[in-house]
Amino acid sequence: MHPAYSVILFTTASGAGYGLLALLGLVGISHGEASSLAFGLTVVVVALGLITIGLLSSTFHLGHPERAWRAFSQWRSSWLSREGVAAVVTYVPAVVFGAVWSGLIAAPALVAPLAVVTAIMAMITVLCTAKIYSTLKTIRAWYNPWTVWVYLSFALATGAVLLAAITSVFGNFPAFLVYFSSTLLALTTIIIIFYWRSIDAAPRDLTMGDATGLGRLGQVSQWEQPHSAPNYIQKEMGYVVARRHAAKLRRLVIAALLLAILVMLSALVVPFAALLSMALALFAAVVQRWLFFAEAQHVSSLFYGAKAA
Repeated sequence: MHPAYSVILFTTASGAGYGLLALLGLVGISHGEASSLAFGLTVVVVALGLITIGLLSSTFHLGHPERAWRAFSQWRSSWLSREGVAAVVTYVPAVVFGAVWSGLIAAPALVAPLAVVTAIMAMITVLCTAKIYSTLKTIRAWYNPWTVWVYLSFALATGAVLLAAITSVFGNFPAFLVYFSSTLLALTTIIIIFYWRSIDAAPRDLTMGDATGLGRLGQVSQWEQPHSAPNYIQKEMGYVVARRHAAKLRRLVIAALLLAILVMLSALVVPFAALLSMALALFAAVVQRWLFFAEAQHVSSLFYGAKAA
């Protein structure tokens, strides 16, 4: 698949925003109000800002962005529609929670219930995003049980390092946050390795015979290409990344995640190191998401020369 930069920005930015929002919900449940108004507002604005930037960027890849609102009507059958509905609904408790948790509105009794709703809705939205891809049978690399865990883990891990980085700037940096974010980064590393092993081991047993329905008659081969010039399907669905390049980028993702863990642990001594850990984790998320699309082979590629899918 062609890795559209707008979709990469959408999934990484909004994922980090929702992960941060979910973790703020946990903070609200366990510790109550934010340590200061400035800190509370900053963290909430960053979370909602990333979410908004991500959602807006997702419309850039559409041929008619003005029609994006129509996607909301298919929530009964479409995970894309469910994602849109969940994203919009999440804004309501998130904004109210942010105002109460930061102390902008004095209502400490509402912090915990709003935190629960906000955290749940944030994770539901990320889940809907992951299900858009994990339910597509036409793309074997996405139609995989690990896909959902990849999205959820990266959202929480990048959200955690964002929280750690912002906390370090405000000078209130608990050791627990270092261990917590490092654990999430380590878990994400393990999950992405298992995901890659899973898609590499998946059999590519779909052929032209399956695509045409003529496989029962014998071996089916293509006489000539269906088009004499490149078309939209080839551009969007036929993108192929060389295996050697994919292997290098995979190693780069793992290296960035492991380095992010080491740098985060060093924040126990130098709190501002959390900022570098955040940059490394976000870099790993962007590269992984680019690979997520670039390595995905759509079954339509069988009509354009691919021997198997």
